[in-house]
Formats: sequence, C-alpha cells, structure tokens
Amino acid sequence: MSRIGKRPINIPAKVVVSIDGQKVSVKGPKGELSRELPAEVIVAQEGETIEVKRRDESRAARQRHGLCRTLVANMVQGVSEGFQKRLEIQGVGYRAQVQGRNLILNVGYSNPVEINPPEGISVAVENNTNVIISGINKEIVGNTAAKIRDVRPPEPYKGKGIRYAGEQVRRKAGKTGKK
Repeated sequence: MSRIGKRPINIPAKVVVSIDGQKVSVKGPKGELSRELPAEVIVAQEGETIEVKRRDESRAARQRHGLCRTLVANMVQGVSEGFQKRLEIQGVGYRAQVQGRNLILNVGYSNPVEINPPEGISVAVENNTNVIISGINKEIVGNTAAKIRDVRPPEPYKGKGIRYAGEQVRRKAGKTGKK
C-alpha cells in the first residue's frame, strides 16, 4: 500500500469539495480548481476528510494511487492557502520589474526579456532582484518559475543568473594563469 496514498486529506473550514465520478472540484477563498482523475483510483469524501483508494491492485492503480492523493491535496491547499515560489537574480546590472501583468528581465542580453505569466499567476518583484510567483495551482506556479529561471540559469564560474531562493550553485575554479 502506498504510504502517501493511504493518508487522508483534511478539508479546511472554508473549502468545499464536490466529487462527481472521477471529476474532483475544490472551491475555497482563493479560487476554484477541478481535475479529472484516472479510472484506477476512487475518491470518496467522508466527513471532513477525503480518501483516495485504488480500484484494484494492478500496476497502473498502484502507480497512480499516491500521485492522485497528492494532486487532490495540492488542490485543497491551493484554494485555501495558495502556493509561492521565490527566485533570486544575481549579477551586476541584472534586475527585474513588473509592467502591468508582464515581468521584464534585464539579465545581460542586448534586449530585455518580457515574460507574460499564465492566467491565475501573479508575479511580484522585491528590491529589483527577488521575484515572487504566486497562484493557486502548484503545477503552473512551478512551471512558470522554471521558465523564468531558464531565461538565464546560474552559471558555475561567477554564479550569475536567476536561481531559486536557497538554491546552492556548485562553483568551478576558473582558468589559472601561466607562471
């Protein structure tokens, strides 16, 4: 039995969950999310908790059991608290700013890079070097953060670039001069 899959999901006070066959809809103070789950799992609401169970012991059901439980738990957490990813920009002259809904990055290219975040994602900038991506869907928040980081990933020699907050970048020794 999946250790993650067998744990029940607690529903906070202001969150409403509706289950219609394989479609799970979660509504809370921050918004509404819904997802169609695979046929190998059964979702049932019992009082203030949600249980995700396997339909049978097939390989596909075992593989999807923990995944589906985590997806539903992320939906519940997203509509009640939301998710947030932080990025740091390091490098001389590297900075970010928000213009309308778009994020403008000046990270050493000849032109600034403009990123239009997807619907439901908000981007904020602190001190020109810290970018905060927030939203209710954990998957989209993570993908948006990864796309922003891919504009200029941290390089191993000086560490310049965009990195996740707290990310450790392995540094390399540069060239040594002739003696």
